[in-house]
Amino acid sequence: MFDLPTPELKFFADLSVQVDKPQEVGATVHGQRRVIPILGGEVHGNGWTARVLRGGADFQMIVNQSLAELDARYVLETDAGDLIFVQNRALRTASPEVMARLIRGEKVDPQLVYFRCTPQFETASKSLSWISEKLFIGTGARHPDKVVMRFFEVM
Repeated sequence: MFDLPTPELKFFADLSVQVDKPQEVGATVHGQRRVIPILGGEVHGNGWTARVLRGGADFQMIVNQSLAELDARYVLETDAGDLIFVQNRALRTASPEVMARLIRGEKVDPQLVYFRCTPQFETASKSLSWISEKLFIGTGARHPDKVVMRFFEVM
């Protein structure tokens, strides 16, 4: 047998992403489709900051009464002026009652919701190219006007 390393997590960044009202596409062949426009936001990493640029969106599929699949795509601009494209896929699950409250835009205790994500990053920045070569995971919480997340690098 090989002695394989056990992955550890290293803090990468906290994000606060401001969102607009959902655009309800409706019941499609795959489920209830929603698009949530991204208005902006802030990112705070260890020794760096960035802003979330307006123009991205979270493409949501409400699979059933207790499960939503999320696919958010947006751009960060670091304090140094570098641009980073983010694609963040997530699962959000809770009891049907809690999920209904989230979908209505109500405030919900984040402890009642399983919200885990796998962000991927792309950048043309030579100094940040390493982020395209690593895996990241995160946790999040949905609030009526924003989504807050904490991302970790998988070591």
